[in-house]
Amino acid sequence: MSNSPTPTPTATLTVGQAEPQLRRLYVVDVRTPGEFASGHLPGAVNVPLDRIQDSVADLRGSAADGSLLLVCASGARSEKAAAALAAHGIAASSLSGGTRAWAAAGHVLEFPPGPVRAVWGMERQVRFTAGILVLLGLALGLLVHPAFQLLSAGIAGGLVFSALTDTCGMAVVLSRLPFNRRGAAHHG
Repeated sequence: MSNSPTPTPTATLTVGQAEPQLRRLYVVDVRTPGEFASGHLPGAVNVPLDRIQDSVADLRGSAADGSLLLVCASGARSEKAAAALAAHGIAASSLSGGTRAWAAAGHVLEFPPGPVRAVWGMERQVRFTAGILVLLGLALGLLVHPAFQLLSAGIAGGLVFSALTDTCGMAVVLSRLPFNRRGAAHHG
């Protein structure tokens, strides 16, 4: 018999459900540090999605009473984080619509002290990078050698794979760039 924890169901909270409970919730923003610095829910700590597995022990203690709320830009990454924690028996809710929905509802976002620097969201960074690589592959294919068009085909294949699997290798790579790491809030 395995000693692994029983998976815990995950929940999704709307902004209207989360807002009155915010003071009792332990809010974890799973975006990159750069995105976190561009505005986050009041009192949130930053534990990027790619570090969730490393933070299970710390988050287990914070989620003891079911007060763990995970947040990202749109709700997609926070749902993935909630599912990852549920596999470890940790109950967590995801904020539906993320910080975008929070701000659109007229609620305040906090910013770290110091100058605010604009950082593109991860989805925008992926679209920009994919577009540049496709254009580069096409231009090099026309101007240098047709084989460079394989770069564009590879990016297209990667985008299809990303959509089918709901994963994104390009986002993983981009999240490790220095401008997405700066200003990370440390947890634990």
